[in-house]
Amino acid sequence: MTDGTEQGAVQPGTDGRPVKLACRNVWKLFGANAANFIRERDGKASMADVTAAGLVGAVRAVDLEILQGEIFIIMGLSGSGKSTLVRCMSRLVEPTHGKVEFEGKDLLKISDAALIELRRHRMGMVFQNFALLPHLNVLDNIAFPLSIQGQDRATREARAREVIELVGLRGREHFYPRELSGGQQQRVGIARSLATKPEIWFLDEPFSALDPLIRREMQDELMRLQTMLHKTIVFITHDFDEAIRLADRIAIMKDGEIIQIGTPEELVVNPATDYVAEFTRDVDRAKVISARGLMRACDGS
Repeated sequence: MTDGTEQGAVQPGTDGRPVKLACRNVWKLFGANAANFIRERDGKASMADVTAAGLVGAVRAVDLEILQGEIFIIMGLSGSGKSTLVRCMSRLVEPTHGKVEFEGKDLLKISDAALIELRRHRMGMVFQNFALLPHLNVLDNIAFPLSIQGQDRATREARAREVIELVGLRGREHFYPRELSGGQQQRVGIARSLATKPEIWFLDEPFSALDPLIRREMQDELMRLQTMLHKTIVFITHDFDEAIRLADRIAIMKDGEIIQIGTPEELVVNPATDYVAEFTRDVDRAKVISARGLMRACDGS
């Protein structure tokens, strides 16, 4: 493995923004001899081939590019592969085949040490269960990743207080997780992931455990933070209403594959399959479709 210090070429996306993260024919197969199976087929196999080989295709032939500063939402039903895919992007799960490129550099070819440094300093992650440390108060929970980086106590506490202010938790620095509501706990999780000033932010169904009112408040909070911080965000959800509120673009997955990628409007106006159409069936069109998009749909363009 290389040490990952040489920077790859960062190609611009379709709107001129650089590509922050890309998946190139990414596969994650579970089962015996999975790597040999897909390598022998040069990274090409049907679902029938995968099943006949006794393998499970959690992620299959995924190609996508995520642009710097966009909110890119991956959605699908339970078991569609969306959470496995986002873990492949950070190599929490090792892809069986393909490339995962961060700023043009293949993460599958960097050393373990370089990957750890990348996660510590340039990636942030928030998961559904918050994963707060129950024996630490709010301040220490948020400062925890900075202690892993080796920062001194004064520096990490100063940064923790900055993000506590940012997410609206001032006055609760010395509360423990058990003393907080679900929404407050999730704010701590968000603040902790922001403490390291990540460039890319992975959010795996971060609000799905919250009740509807708190969930909407946290969606609003995420959008408020994004207007200030301009992070590249990869957000996982199974809720299309949540997706259209937050997304610049949405990728819809089924059986480990990407079925369609587009803006919320594009998915509603021009669904690629009946599966995509079913996802968008109950959406309030007035919230999504612009006059220009409606005219394009009527023209068939």
